[in-house]
Amino acid sequence: MEECEALCTRMAIMVNGRFRCLGSVQHLKNRFGDGYTIILRVAGPDPDLRPVMEFIEAELPGSTLKERHRNMLQYQLPSSLTSLARIFSMLAKNKQLLRIEDYSVSQTTLDQVFVNFAKDQSDEDHLKDILTNRKEAVVDLSQLDSFLQDKKAKETSV
Repeated sequence: MEECEALCTRMAIMVNGRFRCLGSVQHLKNRFGDGYTIILRVAGPDPDLRPVMEFIEAELPGSTLKERHRNMLQYQLPSSLTSLARIFSMLAKNKQLLRIEDYSVSQTTLDQVFVNFAKDQSDEDHLKDILTNRKEAVVDLSQLDSFLQDKKAKETSV
């Protein structure tokens, strides 16, 4: 995906053989991304994460805790709920109070956009397409049977 971001001006993503989106990398991130990812690391060997979690929930309603480890928290926040300036300002002002060692705020990556589309992909969708286009999917068994019994038909491999 890094190569795509570096080399492509427009991208398309297909799911089950159908175009789902087309546009610039930034357009795809804005339109189909999850917003912002906020990663916080709290100081100390075994820190209490509850004050930081309560602070984030109070100051950034709508944020979702995605991961929690020994001293690290990762949140997902829709970009429509706040601005980057507000997030950085809020974290900078409360960094010492909450013992936040470091933090990062990033936009949804192209990988995450692709994974979100890949979650939609399933064999069920393909079966629905076949069932809705039955005329195209119907095989005349008499033709198939005669083909299988034809000695002139050779098997090929690619």
